[in-house]
Amino acid sequence: MTDNAIRQATAIAHPNIALIKYWGKAENTTANEPAVSSLSITLDELATRTTLTFDTAYKTDRLTLNGKPDTAKLPRISSALSVMRQLAGITTPCHIDTSNNFPTGAGLASSASGFAALVVAANQALDLNLSLQQQSKLARAMSGSAARSLFGGFAKIYLPHAQLEPAPFGANYAEPVAPADHWPLEVCVGVVSEEEKAIGSTAGMENSRNTSPYYSAWIAGNDADVINAEALVKARDFDKLAELSEFSCLKMHALALASRPALLYWSGATMDAMRAIQRWRAEGTPVFFTVDAGPQIKAICAPGYGELVAQRLSELAGIKRVIRCKLGQGARLLD
Repeated sequence: MTDNAIRQATAIAHPNIALIKYWGKAENTTANEPAVSSLSITLDELATRTTLTFDTAYKTDRLTLNGKPDTAKLPRISSALSVMRQLAGITTPCHIDTSNNFPTGAGLASSASGFAALVVAANQALDLNLSLQQQSKLARAMSGSAARSLFGGFAKIYLPHAQLEPAPFGANYAEPVAPADHWPLEVCVGVVSEEEKAIGSTAGMENSRNTSPYYSAWIAGNDADVINAEALVKARDFDKLAELSEFSCLKMHALALASRPALLYWSGATMDAMRAIQRWRAEGTPVFFTVDAGPQIKAICAPGYGELVAQRLSELAGIKRVIRCKLGQGARLLD
């Protein structure tokens, strides 16, 4: 590719919700390697659409987020693009036009879908011809959970399969566990707040790694949780997956709460919804909760129960709206 070529590509990606949580960065790595394995589901209804236009007419990179210029987030995105420009052997500035159909930076994994879409679009626009594994590694280097949004259905990052490697790729990447139609679970997202969280995931992870007394125990138990969860997904064992996923979620938040300063991502409405979901399951409705680094509650239910759970969730105090999702596709080109 020559520096004076104008190249453009558009991609879409969906956020993923970890059932076995990722929280913590590996030490002594330059490629944003995770400290723990993880297993997730990719959602269909929530989406990031990103168009990249490389053009020498631009003096510098520029970012339009949800229809408005955004200079605050530009440095991180520009830095990520620079890695891919270096692989292509160019320095051409880029206009990044990206939008989410869900709240940005509010605990709904917008960075995962955003950087997955960015990598897929840049791979096309810059004629890099990277393999899916390489794209997953690059996405992970930009945002730890973005590696999993390259895949639909169920996906995992399982660390022991590789040793740490230098940037830009690093070693660890996501792998598919099962397609969406293997077990078409439904997800009801209870939106508690539309605002960006005060403490981002990266800063929160570093705080936990440096200060939480529970961090070593968290690291020690995570691989086994992923192995067990993968087996439960393949067996479609809802009850045991529900118990294990809630266990992983609560472990992660206990770790965050025991950091200094404490990281409290929940609101009162989050906790009320968690209790309600556990009560519904005890009464016979196949549903369980998970919560990421934010206040939003995600209710995962067995196929056919989405409408009932969404209705119940919408009736809880503090739930502003409910977004019903099924399991979605991986990141892909639109043009």
